[in-house]
Amino acid sequence: MRWFRHSDPDFETAFVRFIEERRDTPEEIDVLVRDVLAAVRAEGVKALLRFAHEFDKVELDEAGLRVSAAEIEAGAAACPPEVRDAIGFAAARIRAYHERQRPTDQQFTDDAGVQLGWRWTALDSVGIYVPGGRAAYPSTVLMNAVPAMAAGVERIAMVTPPGRLQPAVLAAAQVAGVTEIWRVGGAQAVAALAYGAGPIRPVDKVVGPGNAFVTAAKRRVYGVVGIDALAGPSEIVVVADGTNNPEWIAADLLSQAEHDPAAQSILITDDEAFAARVQAAVDAQLASLATGADAAASWRDHGAVVISPLDDAPRLVDLVAPEHVEFAIDCPERLADRVRHAGAIFLGRHTPEAIGDYVAGSNHVLPTSRAARFSSGLSLFDFLKRTSIVKCDEASFAILAKHVVALADVEGLPAHARSATIRMDGGQTRR
Repeated sequence: MRWFRHSDPDFETAFVRFIEERRDTPEEIDVLVRDVLAAVRAEGVKALLRFAHEFDKVELDEAGLRVSAAEIEAGAAACPPEVRDAIGFAAARIRAYHERQRPTDQQFTDDAGVQLGWRWTALDSVGIYVPGGRAAYPSTVLMNAVPAMAAGVERIAMVTPPGRLQPAVLAAAQVAGVTEIWRVGGAQAVAALAYGAGPIRPVDKVVGPGNAFVTAAKRRVYGVVGIDALAGPSEIVVVADGTNNPEWIAADLLSQAEHDPAAQSILITDDEAFAARVQAAVDAQLASLATGADAAASWRDHGAVVISPLDDAPRLVDLVAPEHVEFAIDCPERLADRVRHAGAIFLGRHTPEAIGDYVAGSNHVLPTSRAARFSSGLSLFDFLKRTSIVKCDEASFAILAKHVVALADVEGLPAHARSATIRMDGGQTRR
């Protein structure tokens, strides 16, 4: 963990160098992923079964790839009642939040008499990647599938690494409108969704987080299918004054550090003594944290404390462009309103980032690795597409046509020009 002080002569240079350090996919992973994608594209389901044996140490046949309706029902029923209640509570809030994002179709006639407009339609099919392994992620299912369902996507296919499917994940899939679940993980799962493989039909878009192999695969299949984003390691910036409880702030920093050794947690405060208390609280909490090994590595290698006047915090946040930023201060809007680049902003001392991960209703699939400078988190718009509509009558066409010809001529596209002139002057074409 590194300390940066605003009073240091090279403060900004050192801080920018720190936040620009790479935490993304090694090149050797990308090469392996390339080969996996090529195998699935060429061999289909045969490659999926081979990779299940090779990578996941699981023996599957084609019939065992799909999770049956009976398995989903039984698994969801085994979910503890309090978890089912939480899943239903979260799903309702996520749906309500995203339904408010629904855009409206438009149609109007402009001054030239041209009828213009646009209409929105849902994607036909979406594939959702849900990580497996050591933990269950029902929130991933909800954050990806509920907006798709709200948008009107008819087919929502979920892929997850083979192994025991957690009841909470199955309960979330049931609530969120997932129509099919496949026991396929890693880059090969992304390939199956993009190209199709045996019983797995291709989709129009792949969404959902995953490890470095999944991210590299999504990068490579983009263009064959749409993707939501290229997810990197999680990150949080906490802006806090010295009146906070240091235990609270330490917990918030560790809530992201525990995701991955490559995650990043940064504290910005104007009180160095408070920062030292937060550091001590982080160390104490790490000792009893079940995810302490990953969190400790993250905090050691990528964590930071920045001692700076709080009035400069919005500028520093914009330099980081973080996935999450908390403003644990009084009247947090006075600083937060000046932030331009962040995936999600959490206001006040009682709004930890974990609220957004689960039940606020806003989406927790957010831009990482400084991508908040140019992109947004997952939303209803990721599952919709906009089609432009144009209609001219003879009079409005006559107003526009000469300008079409002028622009087509200057671009050296005579057929474009002819498509206008052939309709002008009684149908005579230019020679």
